[in-house]
Amino acid sequence: MKKEFSINWKRSKIPKKQRKYRYMAPLHIKQKFLHVHLSKELKKKYNRRNLGLKKGDKVKMVRGQFKKQMGKVDRIDLKRTKVYISGIEIIKKDGSKTNYPIDPSNLVITELNLDDKMRQKILDRKLKTEEKK
Repeated sequence: MKKEFSINWKRSKIPKKQRKYRYMAPLHIKQKFLHVHLSKELKKKYNRRNLGLKKGDKVKMVRGQFKKQMGKVDRIDLKRTKVYISGIEIIKKDGSKTNYPIDPSNLVITELNLDDKMRQKILDRKLKTEEKK
C-alpha cells in the first residue's frame, strides 16, 4: 500500500484503508472531520445539520464516559482530530488534572461562537438561499 496520501482510499470498503485515509489525510481534509452536528434549536434556526467546530463554541457530549456533560471548546487538535473541552478532565495518577481528548463525532453544538465574521457569512449564505426559494 502507498505511503503517500491517496484520495482513492475513501472509496475502499476495506476498514484498514478507511482508517489509513483518516490517519494520513492532509490538514485541509482533516478540517472536514471536525464538523459537528448542531442541536435541534440551531438546526431550525440556521437550516443546517452541521458546522465546523471553533474555539469558544459550547458543546454537549452525546456518547462516552462524559455523556450529558456540557462545556466550552478550549482547544482543537487538527493533527489528531481531537477536541479539548473545559470542565471535562481526567485525574492522573500523580493527582494532577488534564483535559481529556474527545472525538468530534461524540459532540453536539448547543451555542455558537459568532465572533468570526466569516463564520457568520457562512450561516447567512444558507439562509439567503432558503429565502429565495
